[in-house]
Amino acid sequence: MSESPYLLHHVRVTEVQDLSPTFARITVSGPLLDRVKPTGRDQRIKIFLPLPDVGVTTVPTGEDWYAAWRGLPDEHRNPMRTYTVRAVRPSERELDLDVVRHGPSGPAGAWIERARPGDELVVCAPNLSYEGDAGGIDFDPPRGVRRVLLAGDETAVPAIASILETLPDDVGGHVVVEVPCVEDLEVIPTHAGVERRVVVRGAVRGAALVDAVREVAPGLVAVTRPVADLDDVDVDADLLWEVPRDDASSVRTAEAYAWLAGEAAVIKSLRRYLVSELGWDRTAVAFMGYWREGRAEAN
Repeated sequence: MSESPYLLHHVRVTEVQDLSPTFARITVSGPLLDRVKPTGRDQRIKIFLPLPDVGVTTVPTGEDWYAAWRGLPDEHRNPMRTYTVRAVRPSERELDLDVVRHGPSGPAGAWIERARPGDELVVCAPNLSYEGDAGGIDFDPPRGVRRVLLAGDETAVPAIASILETLPDDVGGHVVVEVPCVEDLEVIPTHAGVERRVVVRGAVRGAALVDAVREVAPGLVAVTRPVADLDDVDVDADLLWEVPRDDASSVRTAEAYAWLAGEAAVIKSLRRYLVSELGWDRTAVAFMGYWREGRAEAN
């Protein structure tokens, strides 16, 4: 039997640590977490949250778990959410998740507010024994990159922090994040060549982030190509998500690379600025609308 790219793990919370007014770190442990591949960067995983009375006992297992999960009645279908792996320690069978405390609205927010050691979860994470590309990583710079721009809101901070820790020492650039409070800077690790800039959100979501990116981006790349036209994406109807990658017929090269993630309308604005106004090479800009203001994440 061929190995599956992802495995489901029943785990327990072992520690909940406050990192800043906005962020907490939740550490989980499970007997088979030594089989999780420590890929680093912005690796995404799925978390199944407990339901009242039944916990995570109704989460399906087996190769066809997703179809089985979708077929469950609403009262037995555990909410599934996406998070970035902050750290994996296979030898200790532990995994860290840095999460945003955004109040008790929604299943994820409510669970984060009450998370305690001993709580049970199910984690869907990349399989150490799988030899192919399991996916779930969107930080994929072209060859030759020497400068990066990592920008987003608080939902992008755990991924940015993980990317910084795997970034080569000879790469420079800027991190720009818009967060609720200046103390959230402490969540972002330092890198010798990368300037960290935290801007505190004002009355208009994303305005401070866009202004800060406009300050730093022109100094990262010398534009020598025509300005590209972009297809318009309706962020209220469609997913804003584009990650350029190499293929068999084309290997990308660039001096600078941008990775943008957060609220979809704000990221759409940043994408248009970099590509259409500044003329940044579209194959060197990854952008992900992690969420859309006013729209709940589907279960």
